[in-house]
Formats: sequence, structure tokens, C-alpha cells
Amino acid sequence: MLYARTRVGEWMHQKDLQKFREQYPEWTSKVTATELGDVKIRPIPLLEDNYAYLVIDKSTETAVVVDPADAAAVKKVIEEENVRLSAIFTTHKHWDHAGGNLELRADYKHVSIYGNKKDNIPGCTKCDGMQVGNLNFRAIFTPGHTVGHTIYLLEARPGCPQCVFTGDCLFLSGCGRTFEGSCATMISSLDKICELDDTTLVWPGHEYAKDNLEFARSIEPENAAISEKLSWVKGQRLERNITSPSTVAEEKSYNPFLRTREGSVLTSLGYDATESAGADITDLRSKALAEIRHKKDSFNYKL
Repeated sequence: MLYARTRVGEWMHQKDLQKFREQYPEWTSKVTATELGDVKIRPIPLLEDNYAYLVIDKSTETAVVVDPADAAAVKKVIEEENVRLSAIFTTHKHWDHAGGNLELRADYKHVSIYGNKKDNIPGCTKCDGMQVGNLNFRAIFTPGHTVGHTIYLLEARPGCPQCVFTGDCLFLSGCGRTFEGSCATMISSLDKICELDDTTLVWPGHEYAKDNLEFARSIEPENAAISEKLSWVKGQRLERNITSPSTVAEEKSYNPFLRTREGSVLTSLGYDATESAGADITDLRSKALAEIRHKKDSFNYKL
């Protein structure tokens, strides 16, 4: 894949950055910071629909940035917040997530770059020991989109629920394409997210909510959770507002990629829903995920 760690991929990424800086002198999405006790999370819109996230420990004025594809945009926000960047968390190797790593490390000499070694993350220096200020993070291995894809869980604190930064593994009502793994691998990775506390806030790597929910409605047209969320998302996007975060509980209620056990989803795909009662349905769920992915990739959003 050219958009992974190749020189051609880097050239394409730099061209994309230049294009969108010219096309969108203001950010493509309107964002506001979320204050959660002594934690502040500031989304940073990048490129056409990417998000990086600056996570700030207000008590120590220390911060971590997740997936800083555009170093210049990230540095601007760091300066606005007047915080010290301590670490970079990279979910995977694609340039639209890792493209700013080396430039940021050149400007912030003592910054640590975290990522999975299997993905050969640019500038990666660490894989564990993830404490930033008074904030504790945990890396969760979620292969499928890439061989080393990793998500990052901010552990709960007083006034702050768990927060998970999901990169391209999970989006609001969607998930990333399975470029470097099987559907069974992706199912296993998605299940790790479903096992998190239902109140966990989900911060994905892209603004895909409207398209994802329109597709989800085609799979489960009677699902009230989908219709309600889609109505809200449409209102948000009319004003270009960010749709993140969602919660794990919400995602389990309307995200078809997480609902491969549900009879309504299996029936929609043409499977015998009674098979979902079996003790081991991994194969069925993998087939269902593959079918959902195929339908999603060919879905006509103009309908």
C-alpha cells in the first residue's frame, strides 16, 4: 500500500497537506475542547476528515498528542494551550496518522513516540510505560487495518471516564478497512473495544459519522438508535461540528461492524440468525463482517 511507510506515500501525504491547507484555510470541522475533571481533550482537524487529539493533564500542564499527521497544525494548538508536549501516540503507520512524528520530535527534543514495532512507526522510541503527567494510558493491540494497529486507553480519573483513541480501527458507526489482516483478526480487535466499560468515550481518527450511519440504516432500517443518532449527526455536520466522542454503549447499539452477533444484522445479510446462538460463531461473524465491509464499500450514499 503506497500510503504506508514509503517515499511515494510520504510525497503523497505532503501533497495532500498542501492541498488542504490551501483549500481550507480554516479547519474543515468546528471543534471545542472537552473538559473532564483535570483532563482536557482538544480535537485537531487535519486534512479533509482526520482528527488528531491533544490530551492535556491540566494539573501539570503536560500533554500527549494522538496521531499528529500535520505537525504545523499540532504545534499551533500546543502553543495556544501553553502546555509541554511529553509524548506522541501513533495508532498506525499510515502517513495521515504518523506524518508529523519526526517534525514534532525535532521541535520537542524530549518527546517520546509510542507505537507498535510491527508497524515500524516513524520515530518510534517506546511501546510501554505510558504515563503523561498524572495521566495513565494503556496500549491495546488491535491489528487488522494494519499489522501493528494499536489503540490507546486513557484510564478513568475523578471526573473523567475512560477514553479510547481508536485511530482507524473503530469510527462512529464504522470501522477501518482490513488491509493487513483477516476478518477474524478484525473481529478480535473490535471485541477488545466492546469489552471496555460502556461509558468509555470513543475518539476516532476520522469524521465519517454521517456516511457510516446512513449505511448502518440500510442494514438495520428498524433500529431506532441508528435513526436517532443519524438525525443528531446531520444537524452537527450542517454546522460543520465534530461528532466525536461517542461511547462504547452507543457504538454497540448502532455500529453494524460491532453487531455481527445480532439476529437483525445477520438476517439482513441473508444468514440464518439462529446460528448466532451457537457456542462458537467466530466463522459466522467473520463472514458477516466481510459482507458488511463489501456492502459498505459499494454503498450508494445518494440514495
